[in-house]
Amino acid sequence: MPAESVAPPAVSQDDAGGRTARRVVAVLALVAILPALYLRNLRHDYFDQKIYMSAMDWWAAGHPLYDYVQPDRVQGELYFTYPPLAALLLAPFSYLRLGVAIATFAVLTAVAVVVTTRWLVLPVLRRHDLPRGFGLTVAVLLVLAVESTRETLTLGQINMLLVVLVLADLLFAVPQGRRWAGVGVGLAAALKLFPGIFVLYLLATRRWRAAAVATATAAAATLLAAAVVPGDSWRFWTHELWTTDRVGRTDYTGNQSLFGLLSRLSASAEPDRLPWLLLVLVVAGFGLWRAARAARAGDALVGLTLTGLVGGLVSPITWIHHLYWFVPAVVVLVDAALDADPATPAGARRRGGLLALAAGVGLPIVYGLVTFQDWGTAIVHTDDPVDFVVRNLYVLLSLLLLAVLPIRRGRDDASENSD
Repeated sequence: MPAESVAPPAVSQDDAGGRTARRVVAVLALVAILPALYLRNLRHDYFDQKIYMSAMDWWAAGHPLYDYVQPDRVQGELYFTYPPLAALLLAPFSYLRLGVAIATFAVLTAVAVVVTTRWLVLPVLRRHDLPRGFGLTVAVLLVLAVESTRETLTLGQINMLLVVLVLADLLFAVPQGRRWAGVGVGLAAALKLFPGIFVLYLLATRRWRAAAVATATAAAATLLAAAVVPGDSWRFWTHELWTTDRVGRTDYTGNQSLFGLLSRLSASAEPDRLPWLLLVLVVAGFGLWRAARAARAGDALVGLTLTGLVGGLVSPITWIHHLYWFVPAVVVLVDAALDADPATPAGARRRGGLLALAAGVGLPIVYGLVTFQDWGTAIVHTDDPVDFVVRNLYVLLSLLLLAVLPIRRGRDDASENSD
């Protein structure tokens, strides 16, 4: 009996119009969520930028720059705390109307978000053959939604501009062996102390030339500022740099560093410095060791991400707007998850675990730690376990990522970005 001919099942392919419609809906949904997230942050009213501008006016009137002080309901008193080079670059903004200066900072930050997100995400989209325009749009909107970005924009901070310098250096110039490799890190460190951790990263990865260039750049920029404003420079580097109480209260929940965690444990007394220093040495040593391993494996993104997380942990004060480094960590987790083969049990487990971890990091950094909470001004001792976890969430996430962030072998994001 002849075998019956069976017609192949009809294959239903999604039409291009349907895909486009769903993508537009997804983008519009993200755009609709952003105002709800930013509405609460607008209470900051560009507070930090107003301090910058007021300090510049005070300075221009002939007063010592580091005598400027502004009352604050949470911190008590706030001062101008940046190095003199940053003051020289901020000084021209004092000639602008405040609204124009705020708009300029906001536009520069938005451009920095687009540029850096493209650097991080485009190689992932290319490797996994994902739609680039849609993927980049969604990624930019998600980065804009992250609490550190919201705090940067609504406080009027300069952090994203420093991130551009660091990423340009460590994702492109250093891996490609450019002669100017290290300049970006050096300039960033001269403008704000936090990026100095990346000089240690260059040393840990034995990029001796880049480390020397970074150090020389930071020193030259600092000496240039000293030549222009010698008195303020001497005062900053010999005195103001070491007075951490000028930056704010270390026990405040917005301080997501190891010292902040210990301050909340020991409140209302200040924590003992020796245990903190020992903890810093252990965390910095482990984190930079993993960062060096990543660099040797060709994964520059993981190396610099781990270093950024180390910097946030070991700094005495790390505000929310300093914690950009969760963004590249989530990108790495998603990329590593997409690399796992779901056809095998081990691959399926790995993909599920990494995506769960990406969501476990991504959701808290979008909802935020301080945006929708009013922690008040009282000193609170975190003796309750739940309160301890909630008030130190970013510290705990940073420690977790230091230990488990996967190292991707042989990734060359620099060349993929330049295609």
